[in-house]
Amino acid sequence: MTDDEKFLDILAIFHYVVAAITALIACFPLLHVAVGIAMVLGMFDGDKHPPPAFIGWAFIILGGLFVVCGWTLAVTVLIAGRKLKKRQTRMYCIVVAALECMMMPFGTVLGVFTILVLMRDSVEQLFASRDIKPIDESGAM
Repeated sequence: MTDDEKFLDILAIFHYVVAAITALIACFPLLHVAVGIAMVLGMFDGDKHPPPAFIGWAFIILGGLFVVCGWTLAVTVLIAGRKLKKRQTRMYCIVVAALECMMMPFGTVLGVFTILVLMRDSVEQLFASRDIKPIDESGAM
């Protein structure tokens, strides 16, 4: 096993870890969803001035949107880790690594190191040898 292969395997493991951390952090807006549901159901009616229902719906919609976006990002990072492990679709891994640079601090470090490793000529050749798909007799790939 070459150094490049070792680096790619380590990067894949760290992608799995960052994906898990991202998915966990993406669950925090569920608290906003719960508060929004409580507002819509009128659980704050005991106050002299209860909040309007549209504020509750805003909490539900925005909180749900943040959760879905966070989980989508986590799945994207997880897929990138899997593709690094299999040495497939180098460009996808580079794009995800660039997106990870926005996820401070762990994603930034992981994204930068991933881009640095993927830009090596030897790593590009590793991916190129795996991306070639044989053509069967019918002509389909």
